[in-house]
Amino acid sequence: MSIETASPGTGGTGGTGGTGGTGGPRDAAARPRTIGWIGAGKMGGPMIRRLVEAGHRLVVSEPDAGNRAAAAASGAETGFDVPALAAEAGIVFSMIPNDTVLAAVVLGEAGLAARLAPGAILVEMSTVSPAISRRVAAALAERGIGYVRAPVSGSTVMAEAGTLSVLASGPRAAYDAVEPLLARLSARRFYVGEDEQARYLKLVLNTLVGGTASLVAEALALGRRGDIDIRDMMEVICQSAVASPLIGYKRALIESGDYTPAFTVAQMMKDFDIIIDTARADHVPMFVSALVRQQYESAYRAAAERDFFVLCEESLAAAE
Repeated sequence: MSIETASPGTGGTGGTGGTGGTGGPRDAAARPRTIGWIGAGKMGGPMIRRLVEAGHRLVVSEPDAGNRAAAAASGAETGFDVPALAAEAGIVFSMIPNDTVLAAVVLGEAGLAARLAPGAILVEMSTVSPAISRRVAAALAERGIGYVRAPVSGSTVMAEAGTLSVLASGPRAAYDAVEPLLARLSARRFYVGEDEQARYLKLVLNTLVGGTASLVAEALALGRRGDIDIRDMMEVICQSAVASPLIGYKRALIESGDYTPAFTVAQMMKDFDIIIDTARADHVPMFVSALVRQQYESAYRAAAERDFFVLCEESLAAAE
């Protein structure tokens, strides 16, 4: 594994296995250029803005009118379909909702695999299954198109600030070519291999994130039945051996009961479906994860578009 770190907004600094120096891929990729971007939603929108602010020309494909307007307001050029975008850009980023959309965008008749020129690079940043990612990799390789898997860890706030973590895998040369652009979007980049390692690593993280919410919800309910104030519990948890950045980040939300979403129950359910389907295909038992998925299913009807830590509210209500 190699790690690159950078302060938000800098060009990036090579870490272990980094790509620093002059005259190499970092300098070439850091120069202003035309970049294609597919998917300008909650996460994609802020990342588009950061690349525009770095001096790049962004050409954007996005189906939602509100998201297109926001991207245009940030300085991007919008209204492109996938073939038109592919004709304009040698590097394309995508941040899209699921496997089905990725298949259409890349593998469809007018998709990127058919329309990008040999030597182009797709940087795919969505949370999708290793299975669809392998199909994308095969189709792009046939055309001589580079493919960097680069899912992210972090929130919309971190996307705005450029402090995401990027989990990257794919051909090393393709990664090195786009790492300076990823540095504009992230504080840390972890390059973990040439194949689907980044996809699996994102599922590892999301298993822990989704499971943490489930366990915190049950633990708080138990404490509430013992007549402990929520704020007192959170104060002790956040200063104990089980403290974590995630719990600290969600503390205000739990204490206030305001579950305005950074990541919704519906999104977490989608990710757990990928986790469990991948584990099933790979014959990896995941007993606890299957139960956690059911807990989100239970919350879905009333809270699909609320933050996934709303599990705490549900468990606390049952404890009263």
